[in-house]
Amino acid sequence: MNALRKLYRDSLCLATDLYQLTMAYAYWKSGTGRKEAAFNLFFRTAPFRGGYAIACGLGSVLDYLRDWRFHADDLDFLATLQGNDGKALFEKEFLQYLRKLRFTCDMDAMPEGTVVFPNEPLLRVTGPIIEAQILETPLLNLMNYQTLVATKSARVCHAARGEPVLEFGLRRAQGMDGALSASWAAYVGGCAATSNVLAGKLLGIPVRGTHAHSWVMSFDDELESFEAYARAMPNNCVFLVDTFDTLEGVRKAVKVGRWLRQHGHKMAGIRLDSGDLAFLSIEARKILDAGGFKDAVIVASNDLDEQIIESLKDQGATIAMWGVGTKLVTAYDQPALGGVYKLAAIRNPGHKWQYKIKLSEQPIKVSTPGIQQVRRFFNESGFVADMIYDIERGAKKPATIVDPSDLTKRRRMDAKMKFTDLLVPVFRKGKQVYQPPAPERTRQHVQEQLNRFHPGIKRFVNPHRYPVGLEKGLHDLKMKLILKARGVKK
Repeated sequence: MNALRKLYRDSLCLATDLYQLTMAYAYWKSGTGRKEAAFNLFFRTAPFRGGYAIACGLGSVLDYLRDWRFHADDLDFLATLQGNDGKALFEKEFLQYLRKLRFTCDMDAMPEGTVVFPNEPLLRVTGPIIEAQILETPLLNLMNYQTLVATKSARVCHAARGEPVLEFGLRRAQGMDGALSASWAAYVGGCAATSNVLAGKLLGIPVRGTHAHSWVMSFDDELESFEAYARAMPNNCVFLVDTFDTLEGVRKAVKVGRWLRQHGHKMAGIRLDSGDLAFLSIEARKILDAGGFKDAVIVASNDLDEQIIESLKDQGATIAMWGVGTKLVTAYDQPALGGVYKLAAIRNPGHKWQYKIKLSEQPIKVSTPGIQQVRRFFNESGFVADMIYDIERGAKKPATIVDPSDLTKRRRMDAKMKFTDLLVPVFRKGKQVYQPPAPERTRQHVQEQLNRFHPGIKRFVNPHRYPVGLEKGLHDLKMKLILKARGVKK
């Protein structure tokens, strides 16, 4: 069975949890499927114990929704499912309903690469409740992972202090689809290029790579392998020098570099993939400089992440380019973002919204009602604070924001303060109305934003907490709904 070929097909409507479809059936059966709902997708805590996240995955969402429909073989499969009584789980009439179902919702989302914080909606879906419900699982699947990897990438690039980071994670990624998603998200977060050639073709990302240890080992002599590679690809020479003796390998690279120079070419650099990278890079730099190759870069790899890169920089390592793979594409130290998709309002078409709230024994899991938007305030010095508000109720000026984790913390935003609303229209009645920017522009957008925040949010240990709060009217509504749900009388 060719599972990979069967997975990537025109219809991915069944890429959802079964309970989304059983709820859709129950909505249809009970006659409540005509209702409209508003769902907000967000996360509760910043990943990696950091101070922010980078929203990513919207491009995949657009691709997923453009041709969203159930195919005949999807419905044939659903017809085989049985309930506990051995009878068909879904009626034939419901399957016929699904056959005609198309995406007709509105969607608003933060553009790819937006710096985002806990509790802020990365996207909002409003429309027929059956459609919006079925989409919960795929939207979370697409947004959670890519947001996680884009955030990890931004952290790694911050540790590299402006030096190029290359994403080398294809061989360790979670499947082919995970590898493509990771390559895109890593590029959005700040990586300069990827080793993944398919990502280069499909996503427009720069690709980089030279040779591996197997190339060196296929020859009787290390110097011979470097010479053969230089003759074959004189315009792509970064020599991997640690197959046998690292510093001796650097000396051999210098010899071949001289041959390249004599023939009108340039040795771009060397790569270190093992050992004490700080010590070896310092000694390698001395050898390269003494040999007349002061412009040859030292590339390092070997299970790097932001913590290791920061440590190597502090030790005086002379590495100028970083190849990061496993710990980036697998988000090694936090393998899941934990994003959620919560119902926040419901109505009959043409009527007023009824706001909804989910309670929990854990305060962090109590949801926020409303058709939410995020307003980011700024001045000449940079971004000041974010306010989550309900677009139906609006936001008063001057606005007061309430910290959802500490109700005693409130901040008044001057009525004259400039702001921008972060969620933009993406779909209207199922039609795409948003065109994503070019990949390089998206990558630049991340860095431009990060430069406008207090630098403390980028700290790896005890990061600065950027102010994010609920608009006071939305906060008051939330408290009212909580008290009502718990039977507390005024």
